Amino acid sequence: MAQTTSDPPWLFLPAEVSSVLRPVVSDIVEAIIDGIPRDVPVYAMPMEGRFGQGVRQGVTVALNRFLDLPGTRLPALSEDGKWVYESLGRGEVRSGRSLESLLAAYRYGARVTFRAISRTIDVSQLPPETLLALGESLFAYIDELSAASAQGYAQEQSERAGEQLRLRGELLEMILRGDSSDGGVARLAAAVGWTLPEVVVVALVPFPHVDGLRAALGPDGLAAERGTDVVVVFPFVSRKPRRRDLERALRGRRAIVGPARPWQQASESLHLAASAGAHGVAPGPDQPHRDSAPVWVEDHLAQLVVHAEPLATQDLARTRLAPLDGLRPAVRERL
Repeated sequence: MAQTTSDPPWLFLPAEVSSVLRPVVSDIVEAIIDGIPRDVPVYAMPMEGRFGQGVRQGVTVALNRFLDLPGTRLPALSEDGKWVYESLGRGEVRSGRSLESLLAAYRYGARVTFRAISRTIDVSQLPPETLLALGESLFAYIDELSAASAQGYAQEQSERAGEQLRLRGELLEMILRGDSSDGGVARLAAAVGWTLPEVVVVALVPFPHVDGLRAALGPDGLAAERGTDVVVVFPFVSRKPRRRDLERALRGRRAIVGPARPWQQASESLHLAASAGAHGVAPGPDQPHRDSAPVWVEDHLAQLVVHAEPLATQDLARTRLAPLDGLRPAVRERL
C-alpha cells in the first residue's frame, strides 16, 4: 500500500501489534506507573488517591486507544480520550506543576511501551517499513496526547487568569464602597493574593491610555473599568521610591491620582480625583501624553478649594497646619 502524506503512520502497522499486546496491557500500565516517579522526580509520590487514579486512567486509556489504531485511519484520540488528556493538563495547573513534567511522563510511557513491543513481538522479522511505522506511530501518538494536554493546560491558565481578574475587580469595587463590616474585603484580598494595605490612593486613567496598564502596575495595583476611565487602587507608602513606582506605571496615561486615604475611605480619593478632572486639573492638551506625569491631586488642592470642594478644603487645611502638629493644643489654637 502506497503511503500518502494524509495517512496516519499506524495505518501501516500490522494488526498483530494489537492482538499480541492487548493481553499484557495491564503489565505495561504497571511498568509505566512504577517507573514514572523515578524518571520524572516531580511525580515521586505515592500513586494513590485521586492523583494515582488519574495517572492510572490516563495510562490505561492511552494504551488501549493506541492498540485500536494499527491498520486504521482513526484519529489518535477519541473525543473521550481528548477530554482525559485535556483534564490531565488542567490538573497540572491546579497542582502548581509545569506542563513539561507531564510531557516527560508521556515520553517515558512511550519508551516503556516500545520496549514491551520489542520483547513481545519478534521485531527482527518485521520489514523495515513496519519498524519505521511503529516508531512514527508512537511519536505521532505522543504528540497528540501532548497537544491535548497542552490545550487543557492553557485553557485552565486562561480561565484562572480571567477569574482572578474578575475577583480583583470585585475587590476594587468593595474597597471603593468601604465594605469593612464583615471582613469581606480582607477575605477576598487574601483569596486573590493581594496584601490589604492600611492606606491607598485611587487614580483615574482615561480609557484611550490604558494599554498595558495592568502589566505596568504589577500585582500591587487593582484596576477596573468604570465608565470612560479605568480606576486604579494602589497601596500608598509615604516613601519617594514607592511614589516613583506608581508614577512610572502611570506616566504617559494622563492619569489623575487622588489623595492618600485609609482603604475604608478610598471613595474620597476617587471623588477628589474625579473632581480634579472635572475642574480641569489634568495634563495640558499641548503636552504629548507619552511624556505626561500623573497629576497628584494633593499638589492642586487650592484649585479645588476655589470650586468649593469640601474634601479638598479639609485636606488643604491639614496640609497647611501640619507644621504645627508638634505644638501644644493651646499654642496651636492661638496661632
